[in-house]
Amino acid sequence: MTQDVWDQLHDKKDPYGFSFKEAIWSGCKNVDSGIGVYAGSHDSYTTFAPMMDKVIEEYHGHKKTDIHPKESGSLNAPDFPADEAIMIKSTRIRVGRNLAGYPLGPGISQAQRAEVESKVTTALKTFDGELKGTYYPLKGMAPDVQKKLIDDHFLFKEGDRFLDACGLNREWPENRGIFHNDTKTFLTWVNEEDQLRIISMQEGSNIRQVFERLLAALEKFEKVAKFSFDDHNGYITSCPTNLGTAMRASVHIHLPLLSQ
Repeated sequence: MTQDVWDQLHDKKDPYGFSFKEAIWSGCKNVDSGIGVYAGSHDSYTTFAPMMDKVIEEYHGHKKTDIHPKESGSLNAPDFPADEAIMIKSTRIRVGRNLAGYPLGPGISQAQRAEVESKVTTALKTFDGELKGTYYPLKGMAPDVQKKLIDDHFLFKEGDRFLDACGLNREWPENRGIFHNDTKTFLTWVNEEDQLRIISMQEGSNIRQVFERLLAALEKFEKVAKFSFDDHNGYITSCPTNLGTAMRASVHIHLPLLSQ
């Protein structure tokens, strides 16, 4: 944030009415923020480009003229070596996604959030086979269902102070919910930080199987609702740190005798 950037952007709003001051407010209120900037829509990245481009280049090393690399649709990573695989207790891959034609979480209205939930749950109803499951709205959730989802570590909570300051907690818990398949290897959070957090996971180290399940789910979603994407930034997310593939992959590992 330089004086020049402020002079250019301080009174700007993106086409959905989300202002530059709203975009930077979380970082102003929480000065220990890692980034402190949120987009209110896909258009925020172009409307507020004098600052967004700098943030993206510094965080991702991705210049404003760079193109997001095309994805192959397959996993090109090798399997874990046997001596590593034996330590891996579980494997998890998640992506963030938002629907094209809607503002992002910080700029979305309650009516638009309800539309997003409706479109997503319509898509989830078409999931069959391994992906078939149940959607649980957060509002009015039965105590026994809530306890079970907490015990399974599935239930997400109201956002922290950073998300609260950027407007992501508005009308909580309206039009938020959780879907999981019957075998609990596939999970979707609806209208949390991004409109969709899509998660594939399972016991053990078979990362290829986890990734292929994720790809199958993404393909089913896109038959019902197009994801927000552009050739420069890749998949569009409310926080600039998640732009690109919007993917995170992780494993839980057992470290024997660590305390010794």
